[in-house]
Formats: sequence, structure tokens, C-alpha cells
Amino acid sequence: MIRHLKKGQDAATLAAADHQVRATVEQILSDIERRGDEAVREYSQRFDQWDPSDFLLSADAIKSAMARLSPREIEDIRFAQAQIRRFAEIQRQSMQDVEVETRPGVVLGHKHIPVNNVGCYIPGGKYPMIASAHMSVLTAKVAGVPRVIATAPPYQGEPHPAIVAAMHMAGADEILVLGGVQAVAAMAIGTGTIKPVDMLVGPGNMYVAEAKRQLYGRVGIDLFAGPTETLVIVDESVDGEMCAVDLLGQAEHGPTSPAVLLTNSEQLARDTMAEVERQLGILPTAEIARKAWAEHGQVIVCDTVDEMIAVADELAFEHVQVMTKDPDLFLRRMTNYGALFLGPRTNVSFGDKVIGTNHTLPTNRNARYTGGLWVGKFLKTCTYQRVLTDEASAEIGAYCSRLCHMENFAGHGEQANIRVRRYGRRDVPWYQPVDAE
Repeated sequence: MIRHLKKGQDAATLAAADHQVRATVEQILSDIERRGDEAVREYSQRFDQWDPSDFLLSADAIKSAMARLSPREIEDIRFAQAQIRRFAEIQRQSMQDVEVETRPGVVLGHKHIPVNNVGCYIPGGKYPMIASAHMSVLTAKVAGVPRVIATAPPYQGEPHPAIVAAMHMAGADEILVLGGVQAVAAMAIGTGTIKPVDMLVGPGNMYVAEAKRQLYGRVGIDLFAGPTETLVIVDESVDGEMCAVDLLGQAEHGPTSPAVLLTNSEQLARDTMAEVERQLGILPTAEIARKAWAEHGQVIVCDTVDEMIAVADELAFEHVQVMTKDPDLFLRRMTNYGALFLGPRTNVSFGDKVIGTNHTLPTNRNARYTGGLWVGKFLKTCTYQRVLTDEASAEIGAYCSRLCHMENFAGHGEQANIRVRRYGRRDVPWYQPVDAE
């Protein structure tokens, strides 16, 4: 039996908030498309109180920002990027171009071609999300993207030096100090001073996420992203303190971030709930985490592991922390998740910041059909074909002719027929194009 000791907000309340966000974003995108740089600057002034002479950072400005960091801070960024680069390179090496002769004289293949222009959004209004620069800019560069433009909002009235350093060290070709809907719109639509991109990636608040959704089709995007989600799956092999830490560590992302405990131990569930309240009394980010927990936190108790797996797959959460006697059981059997964090020695924060996997992951149950950002997202797998011999062209043409006839595609059929007539021989078994007498 599955029972909820705690539930979050109902679906109707969440839908009403989404409607307001959609309308606001639609208006901003339309205005920026109409007025370009002028509108971008007005929104930057309104939302971020930011009105520089140029949103694009010069080489001297980048150098000045990096000089504000200590050697230790630079080394920590370098260490994190080394882990992320290494895993991205391994992923890229796993993707091979192929070319094969599938029948005599028929050659098929595919190539992995990088996207030409990518815009990376780095959140930085409330929290300076330094790691998002590694995850997006660096991964795009490992994929071979020629032009990567990165942008982050100002932080306390100026470019955040660590974000600038991370974007530069990751290989960004252009760095903007610009945030919000106006940033992703400027990159996707283009303005008088900003050349448009072909793809947008990176997390952001609900307005940035909605802007990406509305721009999808005009440009590619990494995925449809909502508030950070974390699911903590546990049994009695761990305690309430660790469970509460892993729940609140992600709830602090924002007031709409769901944090869910899933367990087969009611005692552990109640211990965790009590521990959450205790930690909220001392956590520096408790104001945000408390609202997220109150409105979006859940505690679910199951009787069996099978029920736990079924619930976890139904939730299809972004982050899934598994701390059970046999965490690999969930690796073997779960099918819907953004990323798994197996065992108490690892956690979502490791994946968010430094361990090497990418932290841009599917939310809103999108893990049912997609994984997260990785090298492959920046590559187009494009096929090609060539036919080497007259006989092969005529053979394929004869089959194609008859199949086109079944679909009433006369023009398609004639493309096949002309090859059969020019290259074919009537004495082979397969020679019977539809126009044959």
C-alpha cells in the first residue's frame, strides 16, 4: 500500500501560476522581436537595474574579473572543469561516425555534426551558478561547437567574477552580462548587436524556462526545464539526519522546488520530517527551503520495494538519491529519472558542482522521454547515402517504384523509374517497375 504522510500543492494552483508566467514571457518576446536592443536594455534596467555601455564583456573586463579571484578559487574551478571535460570527452568518443555497405553497391552512413552557434544561459541572480558554465559552455566546446555565447545576469550590480572566470575558462567565445527572458530572447532572436544562435541551453527560473519553451522551434533547446526536483529513496539503512540534509540541500534552490522522500519505513519517514523541521531552524537558506518544503515537499511510504520503484518511475524526477541496502537494484530496474545518485557516499550536490556528470537534467516528468544535457545534445546525427553501381541503383529503384505506387506518389515513383530504365536489366527477378509494360 502507498500512503502520503505529506503532500504538496494541488495541480490547479500550479496551473494558475504557469498561466501568468506564459503571458508575461509572450509579451516580452514579442517586444524584443519588434524593438531589438532598445527593448533588451529597457528590460535589463527594469528587472536587474543594469544598464552598461555594452552587455558584451571585453577581453580586459574578463581579465579584470578573473584577477579578483584567489588562486584557490581558480584552482577549484579548474578542478571541476577537468572532471566535467573528462567525462564529456569519454561521451564524445563513444559516438562514432559510421559508413557501411548494406547491400552490394549501397553505402549508408551517418556523421555527428556540431551545432554552429549555441547560447548558454548561466543563472546568477539569487545564487551565482558557477557550475552551469562548466555544464553548458564546456560541454558544447567538447562537442566541437564553433561559436558559444554565454550570458549571466549581474550579481549585486556587477559581473560575478567567478561566473565570468568559469565561462572564460570553459571556452566561451562571447560573454554577456545580461539576465532573464531578455537574455535568452536576445540570443535566440538576435538584435542589432547580438548575432542569433541556433540552440539555447542552460537552466533558469520559471520565466527563463518558459521563454525557452516558447522559442523552441525557432531555435533548438537542451530540454524543457522547470524547478529543481529531488527524490530521496531510502530504507532503514540510513537515518533521518542524512535524509533531511539531502532534501533541504535541493529545496533551497527555490520556493517551488519539489523535494520528496520515498521510503518503506514509516518510522524513518517520521524521523526525517522531524529532522527537516530541526534543520530549518539553523539552515542559512531556510527562508527559501521552508517554503519549498511546505508547498512542494512530499513524504511517501510504501510497503515494498516494488511499490517504491513504481512510484519513483511515475514521478520521473530530475535528481534521484538512492540510499538503500541495495541501491544498484534501482539502477537495474528504474527507467524514468534525470540522474541517479547511488549510495550514501554520493549526493546530488556532487553532481551539481564537480563530480563530472552534467547537472542540466529533465524536470516535470520529462525524464519519461529524454535524458539530460550531454555532448550528444550539441551534435546533429545526419545520415547520407551513395549508390555505387548501376545494378544496385536499378534494384533499389524497382522496389521503390512499386512501394511508391502503393502510396499513390507518382512523382516519387518516377524518380525511381528513371533509374530503373537507365541502369536496369529486364532479365533479373526484381525488375518490374510500375511503368513497365
